[in-house]
Amino acid sequence: MTLPLFSTHDDPGPDFAGLVRRVGHAPDTPGATLAEDLRVPHGTTVVAVRYAGGVLMAGDRRATSGHLISHRSIKKVFPADRFSGVAIAGAAGPAVEMVTLFQLQLEHYEKVEGSHLSIEGKANQLSQMVRNHLPAAMQGLAVVPVFAGYDLTRRVGRLFQYDVTGGRYEEQDFATSGSGMLHAGTVVKLGYRPDLDRGAVVDLALKALWTASDEDSATGGPDVLRNIWPVVATISDEGYQRVPDAEMAERFEVLLETERVNRGTAAPAGGQI
Repeated sequence: MTLPLFSTHDDPGPDFAGLVRRVGHAPDTPGATLAEDLRVPHGTTVVAVRYAGGVLMAGDRRATSGHLISHRSIKKVFPADRFSGVAIAGAAGPAVEMVTLFQLQLEHYEKVEGSHLSIEGKANQLSQMVRNHLPAAMQGLAVVPVFAGYDLTRRVGRLFQYDVTGGRYEEQDFATSGSGMLHAGTVVKLGYRPDLDRGAVVDLALKALWTASDEDSATGGPDVLRNIWPVVATISDEGYQRVPDAEMAERFEVLLETERVNRGTAAPAGGQI
């Protein structure tokens, strides 16, 4: 191939990519979306709520590929370190990879510096990771996490929401992400109070995810038959602690009984239907 020559009055400048396009050798631009036959599992819905003792994070267990359920028990809430957690919504593969790298970076910082990174530092680090993921997001592999943790200095729970460009926004009361975020967020908004204790905030998150699953096909509700329950964790001065599945089963049964009474479908006294 012969190299193109330019006169002094037609200098193409230092832009190599522009030069390639100018001489007609630019490659074809890939499409803005993934191929229709490439079904990538996506995960939704996640919720984070502040309460009197810290902050709670919760996520359903369903991952979908288009209109199909690809996984029924995917995990969407992870500990970032001892006093923080991250919940994922979006393309499942890149999201899990981002969480793994985030955990590694926080662990590396702690080993090198001998102390925990501040809450703001952790939130900023995750923001940069989301920003670096933007090219993949433009191809349909968006990841939109929620980050929360217990601030050991202020002695309060704090939570942060993001957009696909890496924008970081601290929320005061609660945050949601995913396809069912509107329905879950509405339930939390109506039931939220700053003085909620651990039990009350767990019940609120469970009801939010259950309501979202009733309205959004991509959100999975509690599955009694398969014994699959939402992943719910609290982060307080005692650190990251996951709520046991046995407790989730008990609380869900109470929720169902309350709904039956409210709808007038509860079994009459004596067990006769």
